Amino acid sequence: MSQRLEPGDAAPDFELPDADASPVSLASFRGRRVILYFYPAAMTPGCTKESVDFQSSLAELEAAGVAVVGVSPDKPAKLAKFREKEGLAFPLLSDPDAEVLQAYGAYGEKKLYGKVVVGVIRSTFIIDTDGKIEKAYYNVKATGHVERLRRDLSL
Repeated sequence: MSQRLEPGDAAPDFELPDADASPVSLASFRGRRVILYFYPAAMTPGCTKESVDFQSSLAELEAAGVAVVGVSPDKPAKLAKFREKEGLAFPLLSDPDAEVLQAYGAYGEKKLYGKVVVGVIRSTFIIDTDGKIEKAYYNVKATGHVERLRRDLSL
């Protein structure tokens, strides 16, 4: 099980391919707050709900200087289909080896339908303008999560 991050920790930097297979690094967002969310699989009901909720709040988040970035183990081609199908206008990044997921403590044992499995732990981080973890949320529910983030960001 990967170690969980706490507020004040440095956010692990990374570079991952987006839905167009172009590299995106966390460092490229320095100077802006970032909501970095990890989800198990594109085009599944919970992940779709969460991503569409982020899209619905995107204009308000961006107006407040907050970028949104989603990460899953999906390959770029699947992320591109997901982006097009749901009209998502923020970066979706591919982490098929789960290296970044593990660096954030968002990969490991979890309960799924009463069984213990190893996989993506739905998690979200607010990263401050200096690249430090401002808030860390683990085992979040897809429904209502974006609303909670908006409250925590005073939006």
